[in-house]
Amino acid sequence: MELKSLFKYIFIFFWIFIFVNPQLSFSQKKNFVVVLDAGHGGNDPGAVGRISKEKDITLSVARMVGDLISKNLNDVKVVYTRKTDVFIPLEQRAAIANDNHADLFISIHVNAAKSKTAYGAETYTLGLAKTKANLDVAMTENSVILLEDDYQTKYKGFDPSSVDSYIMFEFMMDKYLDNSIAFATNVQDQFVGYAKRSDRGVRQAGFWVLHRSACPSVLIELGFISHYNEELYLASTSGQRELSQSIYNAFVKYKKNHDKKLGYNQSSNQTDTETTSQMAVPQTQVTIVDNPQVNNDTNIAENENNSLGNTKVNQPVFKLQIFVSSNKLKSNDSQLKGLKDVDFYQEGGWYKYTVGADTDYDKVNQTRLDLKKRFPDAFIIAFLNDKKIPVKDAQNMVKK
Repeated sequence: MELKSLFKYIFIFFWIFIFVNPQLSFSQKKNFVVVLDAGHGGNDPGAVGRISKEKDITLSVARMVGDLISKNLNDVKVVYTRKTDVFIPLEQRAAIANDNHADLFISIHVNAAKSKTAYGAETYTLGLAKTKANLDVAMTENSVILLEDDYQTKYKGFDPSSVDSYIMFEFMMDKYLDNSIAFATNVQDQFVGYAKRSDRGVRQAGFWVLHRSACPSVLIELGFISHYNEELYLASTSGQRELSQSIYNAFVKYKKNHDKKLGYNQSSNQTDTETTSQMAVPQTQVTIVDNPQVNNDTNIAENENNSLGNTKVNQPVFKLQIFVSSNKLKSNDSQLKGLKDVDFYQEGGWYKYTVGADTDYDKVNQTRLDLKKRFPDAFIIAFLNDKKIPVKDAQNMVKK
């Protein structure tokens, strides 16, 4: 047989083999990797209540979430930072996510407060804490590094009890932030719609473990162990099942969007229970975040209110970002009532609303102070020729 004929038959046989085995391709779909991080453990109990400890609640919920995913989604690989009552350093938790090339990192915790009346669930993404409450939560969760040997060297001088150490998060650009916020929003939607928990919203703060994880990541505070009734719920099997199902539902929705963006066929092996609970949950229209991150490739959207006015070209403009919405709001929306010079720009599939537009940073900062009670998480951003730039860069340009 001639060489050309041999190659011809090999070529025909190859394509017949591919045709009868459609699941094979040159670039097979990679399993989605989710890392479940049960906070604290071992000699670190975390927050301690009257009848329970944070480390036990988080481990139970993490394992329940993992079981739901493993049983219902065969294209997802579940990795745990711990499956038993052991102490795992923060640095090692992030390393587990990175070593496994995680697509999503979920750190599960339980909150506590001096006030016995504080209650409700909240989900954090990485960022600079704009409120003392957010900073306090980050300081508490980061303080676990003090239990490690030579933590000063290992964490490069980061002091979890010093406010100055958290300034570093103001200058970090997190390319995973939009996806992190999307998943965090799903989680809060489910906590409210499925588990009927009190919604404390999506927040931002400087968590070391999120900073070191090279993937979309969130830190979930299931509730307050310091609130007697909520502790009873957190410590109960039924409560943990509801919270686990909520996180699982949020994950399923997030993964569906992830697969859709990559052009994958949607998974068909999800339980009827999950589908039903997803349909019953309302979407949160607006999620307030305190995000100082910058994406230099972001274009400002069409300015409906012309708040930039006659700003000179090549002159940086400061604005006050007040909240983020998954949908475009109507001009008469109640959340915009009483605000002047309202504008928005689109970034990562979100509508990010701002007020004011001025080349004078101090004027915009005064607006921030005036609106602090209404929008405590608002922060200043900057644009140059319709491109978002770091505020520090804009300030330096004005000084020249």
